[in-house]
Parts: sequence; C-alpha cells; structure tokens
Amino acid sequence: MSKLENKVKHEFLLEGLDCANCAMKIEKSVNGIQSITSCNVNFATKTLTMEMDKTKEIDTIEEARRNIHRLEPHINILEKGRKSRNTHNHTLYLDGLDCANCAAKIEKSVGELEGVTSSSVDFVSKKLIIEVSESATSEQLVINEAVKLINRIEPHVKAIEEYDNDPHEHNHEIGNTKKVLVRLGIGIVIGSLGMFTPVSGIYELALFLLAYLIVGGDVIYRAFRNILRGQVFDEHFLMALATIGAFAIKQYPEGVAVMLFYQVGELFQGIAVNRSRKSIGDLMDIRPDYANIKVGNEIKRVSPDEVKIGDIIVIKPGEKVPLDGKVIEGNSMVDTSALTGESVPREVQSGSDVLSGFINKSGLLSVEVTKVFGESTVSKILDLVQNASSRKAPTENFITKFARYYTPVVVIVAAALAFIPPLLLNGATFSDWIYRALVFLVISCPCALVVSIPLGFFGGIGAASKMGILVKGSNYLEALNNVKYVVFDKTGTLTKGVFEVTTICPSGNILKEDLLEYAAFAETHSNHPIAQSIRNAYGKELSVDKIQEYNEISGHGTAVTVEGKEILAGNAKLMNKENIAFKEPSEIGTIVHIALNRNYAGYIVIADELKEDSVQAVRSLKELGIKKTIMLTGDAASVAKSVGEKLGLDEVHAELLPQHKVEEIEKIDAQKNPKEKIIFVGDGINDTPVLARADVGMAMGGLGSDAAIEAADIVIMTDEPSKIPAAIGIAKRTRVIVWQNILFALGVKGIFLLLGAFGIATMWEAVFSDVGVTLLAVLNAMRVLRVPNS
Repeated sequence: MSKLENKVKHEFLLEGLDCANCAMKIEKSVNGIQSITSCNVNFATKTLTMEMDKTKEIDTIEEARRNIHRLEPHINILEKGRKSRNTHNHTLYLDGLDCANCAAKIEKSVGELEGVTSSSVDFVSKKLIIEVSESATSEQLVINEAVKLINRIEPHVKAIEEYDNDPHEHNHEIGNTKKVLVRLGIGIVIGSLGMFTPVSGIYELALFLLAYLIVGGDVIYRAFRNILRGQVFDEHFLMALATIGAFAIKQYPEGVAVMLFYQVGELFQGIAVNRSRKSIGDLMDIRPDYANIKVGNEIKRVSPDEVKIGDIIVIKPGEKVPLDGKVIEGNSMVDTSALTGESVPREVQSGSDVLSGFINKSGLLSVEVTKVFGESTVSKILDLVQNASSRKAPTENFITKFARYYTPVVVIVAAALAFIPPLLLNGATFSDWIYRALVFLVISCPCALVVSIPLGFFGGIGAASKMGILVKGSNYLEALNNVKYVVFDKTGTLTKGVFEVTTICPSGNILKEDLLEYAAFAETHSNHPIAQSIRNAYGKELSVDKIQEYNEISGHGTAVTVEGKEILAGNAKLMNKENIAFKEPSEIGTIVHIALNRNYAGYIVIADELKEDSVQAVRSLKELGIKKTIMLTGDAASVAKSVGEKLGLDEVHAELLPQHKVEEIEKIDAQKNPKEKIIFVGDGINDTPVLARADVGMAMGGLGSDAAIEAADIVIMTDEPSKIPAAIGIAKRTRVIVWQNILFALGVKGIFLLLGAFGIATMWEAVFSDVGVTLLAVLNAMRVLRVPNS
C-alpha cells in the first residue's frame, strides 16, 4: 500500500506531435528517467502519461520537459486537466488552421499576452483554449488582443469565439489539400520544363533544383534541423539523403519525382490519420460544452466545471445533460445511446436520475446536480477512454521494441551494402551500391507499424465505447481474444435483480401479515435487492425506533431485536448455524427463513427473472469458442440449478460467500492452459475480490455505478449480457486488422528490402513501400470503427 501511496500519475498533451517515430523517441527518453516508474506516449491522442515517485514529482516533470524539448523543440507540453484558481476559460475556434507549426506559434504567442495564464491549441479539433486571470482588467479585451495577434501571425486563420454553438464545420482539409497540390503542381511544371526542353548543363540542373526545392524544401529543412539536434535517422533524413544522392549521380528527374511521390503520399497519409482520429473522437463526442444554471429567476450559461452540487440546471430540448443529477421538474424522453449504445429513448420525470451525456429529446427539464463535473459519469467515461491508451497491449509493446531495434539494424546493413560490395566484387561501383543502400534506407522506415497499430487498438476501444462497452486498456481488449472461460455472478448479471415476493408461508399460529412485518424489520438497514423487495411487499412505514439491536451476518442474513423480540431472517445456513429446526421448502426461488425468539416462524419466497438476452448471450459465447460457462452465486442450490438449466450453463456453484467465489476462480485457473484467460462478470459492487482475481473483470450494469467503474477492467454500461460476446467480437476483429497490418507492412518491406539490395527496386518502389504501405495500413486500421451496433 505504501508503494502505491508514493506514486503519482500525470498526463500531458504533446501539442505539435505529428510523427510516430518522435513519439517513440520521447517515450524511450522519458522512461529512462530514474524516478519514472512507467511512461506511455499515445500517438493517436498526442498524450504522454507518466507515473513517478511522489517525493521527486516536481524535479521529474521538469527533467521530462527538458528531455522532450531537447528531442522535439516544436512540441508544446500541456498538463491535462490542470486549471488554475481564479481563472476563466475561453475557447476560440481557429477556422483555417491547417499546420501544426502554425498552431504551436499561435499557442506560444497568445500564452505570452498579459492577463493570459495559459493557452492550449488542440490541432485536431482546431480549438484554442485561453485561460484568463480574473485579475485581468477586461477578459474581453484580452480575447480581442488574442484574435488580433492570431490574425497578425497567421492571416489565413480566422479566430471565432464560441458562445452558443460550435461554429459551422468547414472542410479545411480540402482547402489545405488544394494549397499543397498547387505547390506540387508548380514543381511538376518546372520539372517538366527540365525534362522536355532542350536545356543541359547548369540550366538543366537549375530547373530541376528549383522544382526539387518547391516540392521538397520543407523536407530538406526538417532533415537539416533534426541533424543539428542529433536526431539523424528519421524519414525526413532518409528522403533527403536518397533524393540528394540521386542529384549527386545526376539522376535529376528521379530525385524530383521521388520527392514528389513522397509528398503526395505524406499528404494522403496525413489526411487518413487525421480522419481516423476524428472518427474515434466523434465516437466519444459526449462532453457537454455548457450548463444552463438557474440563478434566482435568471438562467446563466456557464462551463460545467463551474456548477456545484445542489445547483439547479435547466436542460432544453436538444441539449446534452451536462452533469449527473435528479429531475425536480418536467418530464421528457432522453437519448442514452452515447453512453449505452441503446437506440430506444427512455422516459424521465420528476424524481428520475439523469446522467451527463444523455441528450434531452423533448421536454424542458430542471435538474438538481448531485455530482460535480469531475465526478460525473461523462467525465469518468472520457477519462477511462483517454487513459485506455496508457495500458498498451502486448502487440503494441512488441511493435515498439521491434521498431527500436529494427531501424538501427537496417541502417548498419545499408552502410555495409554501400561500402563492402564495391571493395569485394569486380566491376562493382560505389555509385551503384550507394544508390542501392539509399533505396534500402528509404524502405526501412517502420512508420506503417508505429502509426497503424496504436490506431487499430484505439479504434477498437472507441468502437466498443460507442456500444456501451468501456475497455480500460488495449491490453484488456487483446486479452479478450484468449478468453476460454466465462464465469458469471447470477443476480443483476444473468437475472434482472428485480425481486418480488411471490409466496409468504407462515408456520404455526403466525399470520402472513406478521411474518412479513418481522422480515421487513429484519431487512430495515440492508441495501440488498432481496431486502428491498421485502420492504416493498410490506408497503408500510417502518418505525426504526422500535429496533433495539441490529446485526448483519455476512453470507447468512440478519439478526434484530424489535421491542424485545429476537428476529432472525436469512438463508438455510443461518437456521443451521443457530440450531433452529426447519423444513427446506420445495418452491423455486430465493428463500428467506424467519425465526422468532429462536423458534421457526416460516419462510418467504422471492423470485427473480432472467434477462431477455441471457440465453442468447450464453449461446453466442459457445459459438465464439468459449470452453466453459460457469455461474457462481450465493443463492440457494435449487434456484441456481434452475437458472443454470434454463441458460444451458456448463457448471453451477451455489451458496458461495465472496471468498469462496475467489477459490472457485483459482480452481479454474489451475486447470486451464496458461495462455487461456478467465472473464468474471459481476455487478462490480459485491464481487470486487473476484473481479480482481480473474484475468479480465467485467462489471455488468455499470451505468452510474462508481464501484463498478472502479473495480472492473471492462464496464458494460447496460444490463445486457449480450454485450459480453459483442466485446469479444470487437476484440477479435481488432486483432485480425492489427495483424493484417503487421504482416502486410513487414511482408511488403521485406520484399522491397531484398529487391533494393539486389538493385531491382528503385527509389519509386522504395517510397511506395514506406509512405504507400503506411497509408494503406492506416486506412485498414480505420475499418475497426465500422463494427455493427448489435
């Protein structure tokens, strides 16, 4: 415990991170800091997650910042979720922002304005968030200064302050693509003049060199800048070296053409990556932008962060519910699909609980806030999905390590290829073998793997989230592929958990009404659904003052003293424990035995229904290749056996206490193959030890349940067991696509490396095997998102 208390986690947004290799270098460098216990960089979300020694927190963060700035000076490091006191946030939409470097300049310049405590540009959503100090003379003046500054730095960017709605979404990609294509088009025209006009010597070189600089000047600049920083072997260096090498051996047209092909490929690759990021982002676009808070007789629009518990907020038709709360006025239909994947709206009225992320479809609702925004459902879900990327799957870790060793090995082989054959083979020339080595180097870039694999897993997590399945890490998503044993809790997992009293059977001269009253008093302080059903059946006000003693006996029942009468209520184990003679009834259901003053008073039968999709869920699991479906329950053996038979379960273990469930999991674990995994599916409240012991803990009915979200590795946001096979299906689909990309990228690169070494492949093929393969792999990774909502 003390070790955990000495750790602290921080998350940073790496604005300007646009290179997968750079992400790998940053992760490796930060991981090398002594006080860092773990570090992950997610290229898809531009997020750096660090866990460190709490006693060295400040120094560690500063060292990490220095390392990152040394490696990538253009990256701006912003701590996520950090909000200063006495400040207000303002958001500007940067219409026309199409360059990561421009974003970094805007962010830096605006951050230096007087009155601005921090500024952050999200390049993907094209939003600038400005934190303005309350001590500023006028917040609006500061914002106006920021808008003027942006117009001066980047005249083509239009800054729009967000008030009521998100600004109209323009297709900036098209505009940016046109600019790049115009530049490339000019380069093609000048290059064509060099090819088809009768010029030679210095004039020919001048035309091709001008075309080359227009097409690839930015690549040359980045390569030179990186060399000065000691970061030599990246794709810019490889492309610059290869094309300059072509000029050195007077292959001018090929040098220009290869750079042109590379730039076109990079353009399409960038579009594909950004669109996949946007697709994943759209899946979780559930964060509310504002809340309408009621202040006296006025309605004031504020940030959800500013709303406190007990405040009254108003939600108009068409608006998102910004915070968790209870409806105090109005009724409406709400769309819960963003959280649960359910397409059918649900009705809410006065007294109903509503969660942030719901969308109000019809009526006007007044809601009393029960949780601050940081603790709300939508905030927790977004945090889970964002943090999921920090728990990397074994495949991701393998690719990271592979790329780390693969690139230097290829560079060494390329150097050997350039210089050894000309020294050993008769007739071999340095120019020919250097050209082959350059081709070899261009092919070696592992971008296809480094970019597409994390996107594949992140897409799988995003697609699962859209279906109401929250996966806390790609490691858990990948683990689902090896699940062979699915272990269920019964109540609230396979059954509805909505209990009703069906039979009241008193013993001796006791009346039914009296027996029910005794049971209701015994269950006064219990939160168990069975206790609730008994109190509901009694239906009268219970005078708590009459209870003189109350004792809950774990796994057995309760013992109370009411006005001098000793009442015992619980299962057969309680009767046996207290040596009270009774007969086991034959009815199917949960039996609550009652004893009065140590004499058997009778029993109450409580029935629970199966969920509609439980049978189909078990059948689907069998079709997916699950070896055994097992139910562990604390309920009576007769009830458990009846449920097991209806569902077609392989094994049923009844009358278990929580520790006994852990023992059963351990027995299964001892019997299974080491590579096989066990899922335990429970309600996440009473089954925390079992959820922790299983390979993958899955909480059912987690909507709004803090305990479920905390305890499990995967949270099913609805009560549907059918989401279990759906989650496994998404995991299998994700794995197929990820391995398609791995095999495709390595296969194509392997072929072209051999062709390059033997002088068959030219620069053209080399560029395709780098950029083209990356583009195709990213497009393939995007298919993960197209999982049917079923």
